Amino acid sequence: MAVVSYLNTRPLVKGFETGVMDQMMELSEAYPSSLASMLIRDEVDLALIPVAIIPEVPNAEIVSDFCIATDGEVASVCLFSDCPINEIEEILLDYQSRSSVALTRILLKEHWKISPLLTHAKPGFEENVTGKKGALIIGDRALEKRSSYRYVYDLGTAWKEMTGLPFVFAVWVANKKLPTDFISLFNQTIQSGFSELESVIQKFENPHYSIRTYYTQNIQYRLTDDMRNVMDLFLGKMNEIK
Repeated sequence: MAVVSYLNTRPLVKGFETGVMDQMMELSEAYPSSLASMLIRDEVDLALIPVAIIPEVPNAEIVSDFCIATDGEVASVCLFSDCPINEIEEILLDYQSRSSVALTRILLKEHWKISPLLTHAKPGFEENVTGKKGALIIGDRALEKRSSYRYVYDLGTAWKEMTGLPFVFAVWVANKKLPTDFISLFNQTIQSGFSELESVIQKFENPHYSIRTYYTQNIQYRLTDDMRNVMDLFLGKMNEIK
């Protein structure tokens, strides 16, 4: 099993610290797009991957009612700049998640209605945001950078403004049929971790952003039927902008 090495996954993996599933799986961590590649290459059987990658995974099956989603401000997926968005001429795109990149493209076209140059960035790109150049930054680095730039455009907020709907960034996907008993225990283990949310908050609190706010207000962890419908809407829009 593979999971994103971001703060937003800590409540999801807390339950596995008990060791209840140690004999059934091994947990590894990486950034979102890397996890997707591992799942596609069959290096792992199950991973928390960006929604945008699901169509590329052979025999893809969503196996959990837990996810990484938001219903408004997400805080950790943002477009940063030192100028208003309508003045941005180039946007550096974070290399770590294709869902966030696809969402950015959709919002630029349908919500903000602008067409800046889009550049796929490399590690360290966060230091190159000057003048009329902006950057899509995701994950823990986005939380750290919130006070570094004059303008912060939250993608969860923008999607909510445009559609009135929540947004799902990542879901648990398997590339093969998994035993029903395994899936049941897997979900029970995740659920057990949320009973220890307070300890997770205390462990990962940081000076850049309130982790309590992040876990209890920004991130939604339950994959509802409405969110499943939103995933279809997003994938449809993603195909339209290719």
